[in-house]
Amino acid sequence: MPVVQIAQRATDLDRAQAFYARLLGSGPAARFDPPGLLFFDVDGVRLLLDANAPSALVYLGVDDLDARVAELEGEGVTITTPPHTIFEHQDATLGPAGSAERMAFLLDSEGNTIALVEQRPGDQLAPGAARGA
Repeated sequence: MPVVQIAQRATDLDRAQAFYARLLGSGPAARFDPPGLLFFDVDGVRLLLDANAPSALVYLGVDDLDARVAELEGEGVTITTPPHTIFEHQDATLGPAGSAERMAFLLDSEGNTIALVEQRPGDQLAPGAARGA
């Protein structure tokens, strides 16, 4: 069963549109105002921003976590947890075998937490990075 849509709380659609367009690298797919619904396409999954939605923790994949976090910090985005290795995949159950799963957490324009996730090959771990967790 595929994921079709994820809803996220956004009390200011203009502010949220600017933030998510920059974060995702593309403009919204649709906006209906009223009633106040903003949609982005995230690799075939709709991200709905809506004042009546609860806050959700959304995990977004990135190719270079350190570079993306540095870029966002430079734009004034609040990084609540810097990039770090969560664990290494010993098998392919939850990610590519032999890769390290790295994450960072930030706040969006509406105060929601967003996670950025990178699957880094094990041989490309940063020096001193934690192994396993």
